[in-house]
This record gives sequence, structure tokens and C-alpha cells, in this order.
Amino acid sequence: MKKVLILGAGLVSKPMVEYLLEEGFEVIIATRTKEKADKLLGGHKNGKSVAWVMEDMDALSGMVRDSDLTVSLLPYRFHVDVAKFCLKFRKPLVTTSYVSPAMQALHDDAVKAGVIFLNEAGLDPGIDHMSAMRIIDNVRQRGGKIEEFYSLCGALPAPEDANNPLGYKFSWSPKGVVLASRNGATYLKHGEIVNIEPINLFKARFSHFFPGVGELEVYPNRDSVSYVDIYGLKGILTMYRGTFRFKGWCETLDLMKAIGLIDDGDKDYTGMTYRQFVADKAGLPGINLRKELNEAQGLNPTEKALEALEWLGLFSDTDMGYKVTSPYEITSDLMIKKMWLNDNERDMIVMQHLFLASYHDGKSEVISSRMLDYGTPATNTSIARTVALPAAMAVKMILTGKISLHGVYRPILPELYNPILDELEANGIKMEEEYGLPVEEMIK
Repeated sequence: MKKVLILGAGLVSKPMVEYLLEEGFEVIIATRTKEKADKLLGGHKNGKSVAWVMEDMDALSGMVRDSDLTVSLLPYRFHVDVAKFCLKFRKPLVTTSYVSPAMQALHDDAVKAGVIFLNEAGLDPGIDHMSAMRIIDNVRQRGGKIEEFYSLCGALPAPEDANNPLGYKFSWSPKGVVLASRNGATYLKHGEIVNIEPINLFKARFSHFFPGVGELEVYPNRDSVSYVDIYGLKGILTMYRGTFRFKGWCETLDLMKAIGLIDDGDKDYTGMTYRQFVADKAGLPGINLRKELNEAQGLNPTEKALEALEWLGLFSDTDMGYKVTSPYEITSDLMIKKMWLNDNERDMIVMQHLFLASYHDGKSEVISSRMLDYGTPATNTSIARTVALPAAMAVKMILTGKISLHGVYRPILPELYNPILDELEANGIKMEEEYGLPVEEMIK
């Protein structure tokens, strides 16, 4: 029986554990909180939990050595440390995180060791790559060229549960969601590179209608330009990766960023109320804070954003209960407290690819690839299923010899994406593809 070592027992690990146990693998979960791992394993005879902290490198070395494959669900900064042990013992590695330059630098060593380090094998990155490359390769086989590509994805509450002013609830890595809000973005639009500074990220939004959900807002997601090379799309005019949100999120986070409510930088907030905290960050008296923010020069907040801050409790006279900390910690803690998805609520994944393809005969078409998936915390959330299952399926395919590549990879090759997409579809996770749409369907 092949042994799979899973490092971490976070919010997306449950479907992976269930899948691998059901497929007949022995699963060892190593995590700081052993009780979490025990709960995930549910007493299964082929499951084992280990209390482990990342600093214990000797224990990590032994666990990697004694397993047939390692899955790292740790924060991305630890993946290379894990990968080096995998090299030492010639064991494959799977992650759902972006390929860092340090990970990419291990490619030749992984080739020599005869192992695959498969990264970006989750949802976004993951299913987005696989479903995009299936269409890109199809267009190439028909002698066509991709002129424009939009790839949009969002992990959201279902419409009926998007019932707060921000239109958002956390179903995964809440600190990471807020932290990502501090990013800037770069994309290619009609042949021009567009750079969005972090302070303007949420101003650079547009609306897009998603069938079955309604009108959503989109803002740019980090560096889209690097995907021109990753997907082999030299000469493409538009390359845009974006994030879906319901109305309310963008304008609220825009105001938070303008005031500095998600900044780093520790300060002593002992005895300070939320109202005093916001007033201090905004440089306002804080007597009638909502009115002052509305009238402050350069802010121009929407009523929705002001309503959201008030709903979160940021205008209240409640003592925050902090000593020395950062605005980011204060604000993200408050958001998590108020915005967690309940067990009886649904989450959903919305993913939309739109391609403009041209052909030698002068014809053009728009191609759509779209996914809408739901889940619940009481069973498995959609975000957990769509992140964990592609990686779990990759684990099975590597250990059963169906994937025999060596080196550092993303799932952008047919021998990687086809079997995984096929099995995902058999498990109800499917991209609906439409070819031959009129060019008017393309985002302008």
C-alpha cells in the first residue's frame, strides 16, 4: 500500500484525505494540531496522524523518507524546504501553490532525481490552467491563434448567503484573502501593458454577468502578463486574470486601503475603540465618523462602503482589546468574526474563461469555458473540493504510474490536464465549454 504524507490539516485538506483513503492509499497527516488530523481521518484504519511543527526538520526528513509521495499544504514559503528533502530521498511532491522562482530552480535536480514536483494543482492555480490549456491546445490543433484571453475566478458565498454589505463570507484562508487585497496588478490589454498600483486595485473593476448568479464585479489578479509565456501565447493582445466578487467588496476594500485599515506597522492601541482607531488612521476628529469620512477630501466613499464599515463595527465605541498590533490584524480579525460562512450556508466557485480566437481563413470566434459549483461547510465546501480534489487525483496518477514526468511542473500539458479534468468531471466538477460564439460576446 502506497503511503502519502500530507503536511498540514487546513480548511481544504478534508476532501483530499477522504479521496486518498477511499482510493486505497495509506495517509499520514502531519500537523501542528494533531486533533485536527484525527478528525479528518475519522478513525480510518489506513490513516495516521502526527503532531509536528515545521521547525522540526529531522522529523520532516524521516516522514518524507518513509512515504512514497509528499503533499505540502503548508504556507508556500515552506514548499522549497520540503522539496529539498523530496530530492534527497527521490520522492515526488504535490502542492496547490504557485511555482516560486526557488521551486523552479529545482527543475534540473528533480529531473536528475527522477521525480516530479507538481505545483499549482488546485483550483486557481490549477483547474484554471487545465481548462484553459485544453481550449488553447484545441485552437492550435485547428490552426487557430488566441488573440485575447480573460480568466476570471471567485470563491464566494452562494447568492442567497451573500447577505452582508460586503457581499462576501470567508470559506478558506481568511487572512490570506485580506492580505491579497493589498496587492497591485499587471495585465495586457489590447497590446498595452497596464500596471495597477496597490492603492488603486479595487478602482480598476468592471461588471460581468455570470449565468445562474447574476451581475458580478471583477478586479485584476496579480501578474497576468507572466501567463503569456506559461501558456505559450506569444503575440496575444489581451491577457487578463481577474477575481470575481459581489458588489460591495471592491468599494469597501478600496475605502479600507485609502484609510490604511489593512496596513502593516505595529502601534500601541491599548484602550482604543474601533471608532478612535478609524479616526486615527483617517486623520479625522471621529465625532461623527461616517459624516467625516463622507466629506473627507480625496476619499469619495460610496454609501455601500460606509454601510459596510458601520456593519463591521468600525464606527462603534467598543474597546478593541488590543495592545501592540497592526491595522491589518485589527481589521482582518473583525472581518473574520463577522463574515465566516456558517455550516448551514453554501459557498460557490464561479470560474469563467473567455477566448477570442482567429483562424487562417479570416474567421474569428469567442470560446467560453465556465464552471459553477456549490458546497457547504457541513459536507465539503466548494473551495475545498475544487482545490483538494485535482491535487488528490494527481497524487493517485503519479503513484500509479499514469504520470511519469520528471522535473518541476504545472498541470499545463495534455498528459497532466486531460486525465485530471476527466476525473473531476466524473466527480461533478465540470467546465461547460461553448465554441463559435459571436465576437460581440467578448469583454470589451
